[in-house]
Amino acid sequence: MTLSSTAALPAAIAAPGYDRQRLKPRIVHLGFGAFFRAHQAIYAERLAKDHASDWGYGVISMHNGQQKIADIQRQDLLYTVAEMDDSGWRGQVVGIIRQALHLQVDGLEAVLEAMAQPEVAIVSLTISEKGYCYHPASGQLLAEHPDIQHDIAHPQRPKSAPGLLLAALRLRRERGLPAFAVMSCDNMPANGQVTRNLLCQLAQRQDAELAAWVQQHVAFPSTMVDRIVPAMTAETLRQIEGLLGGIVDPVAVACEPFSQWVIEDNFPQGRPAWEKVGAELVHDVLPYEEMKLRMLNGSHSFLAYLGYLAGYAHISDCMQDAHFVRAARHLMLAEQAPTLQVSGVDLTQYAESLLARYRNGALKHRTGQIAMDGTQKLPQRLLDAIRWHLAQGSDFSCLALGVAAWMRYVGGQDEQGQVIEINDPLRERLAERVGNSREGAERVLALLQLETVFGRDLPDSLRFVKAVTDAYLALLAQGARATVAALPVIENTSEAR
Repeated sequence: MTLSSTAALPAAIAAPGYDRQRLKPRIVHLGFGAFFRAHQAIYAERLAKDHASDWGYGVISMHNGQQKIADIQRQDLLYTVAEMDDSGWRGQVVGIIRQALHLQVDGLEAVLEAMAQPEVAIVSLTISEKGYCYHPASGQLLAEHPDIQHDIAHPQRPKSAPGLLLAALRLRRERGLPAFAVMSCDNMPANGQVTRNLLCQLAQRQDAELAAWVQQHVAFPSTMVDRIVPAMTAETLRQIEGLLGGIVDPVAVACEPFSQWVIEDNFPQGRPAWEKVGAELVHDVLPYEEMKLRMLNGSHSFLAYLGYLAGYAHISDCMQDAHFVRAARHLMLAEQAPTLQVSGVDLTQYAESLLARYRNGALKHRTGQIAMDGTQKLPQRLLDAIRWHLAQGSDFSCLALGVAAWMRYVGGQDEQGQVIEINDPLRERLAERVGNSREGAERVLALLQLETVFGRDLPDSLRFVKAVTDAYLALLAQGARATVAALPVIENTSEAR
């Protein structure tokens, strides 16, 4: 039995409870991943259930995810979200999706038509940093990317997400329809501005008139999204099946109870009343984005690389090590917080709330999952803060150790001698630099030459190179646990600020 009707659900499972037929796919979302299902879709679900909203979603997967699209189509576009913590699990069935398409299965014409419907006011994205085909260090279009090269030559048959957005906007312009707003929900600072720059740069290479139209008519609101959504496992799916009374839901997701969404209020064709269900609509999202990227995502990456090397499978396992907890707190408050522009937020309290969330043993958030795609994540999570410290002449020992741990991780072997499977868009370039360098300081220098990650300034900074090299050599000599334990952290958080 699959989730195709809510009639057989246990009484404890919240069903949609509203007329799904009134929903219109007024938002199209690219990237039918677990995070979207557990975060943005939930806000729309609450609006439909509690405030009679008619804002439904059409969802599109471009490359992967064929099975997920087929699965949700088979179960009447319904799926389950389970919130989990140490006190137990709570589930609900979500009915906000009204259309689900896959680019390679349903075809480009069907996808473009879905994005060109007159009622579509917003196209949102959770495609991960690598889906934008950009240089993480500079924020510029990765013009040499094969999909971008294809989209420059064949703009009517796009392969990349930026190319698909432009093709849909071109079609709307030809039909005299207003432009939809493009809303990035991925972990990039100023993600709206980055998305705008990338689309305009690609449009300039395709059609100067289209580029001018995009610049004049398309809004790119920035957002900050926050919810921990671990990768689904067979065990998690079995637990949700038990929660559903034996109903199988292959599209189900599990997540922590906490959720936050900060949105730049810039939607010329209208938007849902997200503020009614807890979202924050603001004029400038960047300070919140930087706070989350550096304090949450930065500490997550720090714990992921060092924890993986130390043999900790999950973030909650790292939280059982007092030295890892002290180091993460120090990283957030002494090295990340001083770099931030956000005001009106108690950053000490924010850091403690993050540590409490990391202790959630029910989440089973794998360090290996967070460690993926490091070349796309390091610039905004660790390196931008390091640049601030270099300019200020202040200490960044934990940040340097985080970078060194990533270098040790991409070496492809953990401290127990087990092979690490590297999942990164620059995997081949990483393997080449690792394979052509000797272990130690030479390995550090080889990896620092990845300009798309480190830019040109950091490899030219003797202070930066020395800090990362010293941390890397410490990891080689004594391992991750001992290196973390030896960090000169500040115990008093008020002193750290």
